[in-house]
Amino acid sequence: MFSEGDMAVYPAHGVGLIEAIETQTIGGIDQSFYVMRILDNDMTIMIPTANSANVGLRAIISGDEVTKVVDILKERDVKITSQTWNRRYREYMEKIKTGSVFEVAVVLRDLFLLKEDKDLSYGERKMLDTAKSLLVKELSLAQKTDEENIEKQIEKLFC
Repeated sequence: MFSEGDMAVYPAHGVGLIEAIETQTIGGIDQSFYVMRILDNDMTIMIPTANSANVGLRAIISGDEVTKVVDILKERDVKITSQTWNRRYREYMEKIKTGSVFEVAVVLRDLFLLKEDKDLSYGERKMLDTAKSLLVKELSLAQKTDEENIEKQIEKLFC
């Protein structure tokens, strides 16, 4: 599915570079792994190639999908549930863990809209930053532009 040098997205960690594909013997069985370095924090993870789809490893989105992400961010006719911040936090964390760029966009949009009405909890502010960081990195690669440009575009959508 992926080759050395490919960029891929690992759920909740973001964009990474497939640096190698290695085979290791575990319990007497040879297994193949993607060795991936997460761009944001330089963390290296190993993902079994046979299990990569199950854990949500996926390719960077296409240009068409970028348009869909922007449409999600622009949407304003959404109802933010009036549940407690910690329940909302858990719900949003589940969306981020899916690895879906569209779910991350929903979290970012909802938290930006919520921020207009009231102060976000510390956890929600951190989550907003995480969602924004995940989106900015992937959208900049998908559109082949720098991250600052994408960040400004996102900020503009919410001003």
